[in-house]
Amino acid sequence: MKGFAMRYGTLITAVAAFAATGSEATAQSYDIVLSGGRVMDPESGLEAVRHVGIRDGTIAAISESPLDGATVVDVAGLVVAPGFIDLHAHGQDLYSSQLQARDGVTTALELEGGTGDVEEWYGSREGKAVIHYGATASHGAARRLALGGREEAVRLAADLEQVAVMENRLRDELGRGALGIGYGIQYTPGARREEIHRLFELAADEGVTNFVHIRYAGVVEPGSSIEAVHEMIANAAGTGASVHIVHLGSSGLHQVPSLLSMIEGAHERGLDVTTEVYPYTAASTDIRAAIFDPGWRERFGSDYGDIEWGATGERLTEETFNQRRAEGGRIIAHIIPQEMFELALAHPMVMVASDGVPFVDGRGHPRGAGTFARVLGRYVREQGLLSLMDALSKMTLMPARRLEAYVPQMADKGRIRVGADADITVFDPDTVIDNATFEAPTQPSSGIEHVIVGGTFVVRDAELVETAFPGQAIRRD
Repeated sequence: MKGFAMRYGTLITAVAAFAATGSEATAQSYDIVLSGGRVMDPESGLEAVRHVGIRDGTIAAISESPLDGATVVDVAGLVVAPGFIDLHAHGQDLYSSQLQARDGVTTALELEGGTGDVEEWYGSREGKAVIHYGATASHGAARRLALGGREEAVRLAADLEQVAVMENRLRDELGRGALGIGYGIQYTPGARREEIHRLFELAADEGVTNFVHIRYAGVVEPGSSIEAVHEMIANAAGTGASVHIVHLGSSGLHQVPSLLSMIEGAHERGLDVTTEVYPYTAASTDIRAAIFDPGWRERFGSDYGDIEWGATGERLTEETFNQRRAEGGRIIAHIIPQEMFELALAHPMVMVASDGVPFVDGRGHPRGAGTFARVLGRYVREQGLLSLMDALSKMTLMPARRLEAYVPQMADKGRIRVGADADITVFDPDTVIDNATFEAPTQPSSGIEHVIVGGTFVVRDAELVETAFPGQAIRRD
């Protein structure tokens, strides 16, 4: 009887153990498993073959052993990286976002231009977004409001009462979740330094970052790129606000080395100053913008033939430039020295961002479709200008850290770690490359095999999943 009891007890224990093992296995099943990929995480420095389990939109496991899941994708030989974060994406329409997804982007934010109405802007995208989205409050829009909505407001100086209207409007928009304040100072030449300083004080008080297209671009003094960056550093020092200087290549031109030295020195002395670059030798904007006011050729060290009419690819002459400027329209300006943007791209403090603009009738700047694959293919693999891990950091971790102090959502992006959001880009390091050109700017990148946004595939086997709209709003808490 005693032996029977012992054997019976052993049987019960074995059954219980089997049941526990079965339930544990069930508990450890995942929605998606990325199996056997080269996981690269810039935050921890992890670079190893791992199996990544995703459950409920979150990275739930990073394992040396295989995992079970409802969907298991063999990604052996591919890099499993955090989804790319673009801090400077003007192309917020569906078509532009789909092209960015095929370039590995999982979060695209409109931080330079911003929006004049936060609620309307976010509301128009809810439930319709392929990738995550967000925007700053626009200084330019607040300025037009303060100056009565006049078109010529960009060139008019504001008095202190009008600056107060701007402050109130921007504070309201920040209260609705805007991701900071966005400025295009070179496009609003009427904005005096006092006005910008006052708004930096507002940003410091609210604890948000200023995302700034600086006042000048070029080598002519006064009005050089160096002078414009001096203004930003002085405002940061005088107010305690943080500032992110956009597209250093196109704003810095031939003065990029000096600007990098200034930004690095400011950072070493405790100022929160950061910057970004896109990997192209051409800028893009409207030909009517103030940056093309008389004297632009001297400032940029360029000429009419360096300006391309975006709709046709035509290179302009003095006559056609003046005609086009009168009617308005988007141009591509081939004015950025190759060695200057390469110097910026290789610098450890400089992030990658596209400055991509919306595509119209298949025309536009290729940076909106190929920025991230271009860096990985041309400047990491082919030229060895920077390491793969450093490039990934510039596209993922560094942009997330730029915002996470006051946007808690970003603390779980830009990383491959348990508990982080399942925003993941899987690419082939041997084939990833941009295909978009100035002649054919909407060609999607190659080598981006899978893109997952919030645990949902938006790119699967290098093809867009056209029915997937998992993008969520990124807003200030």
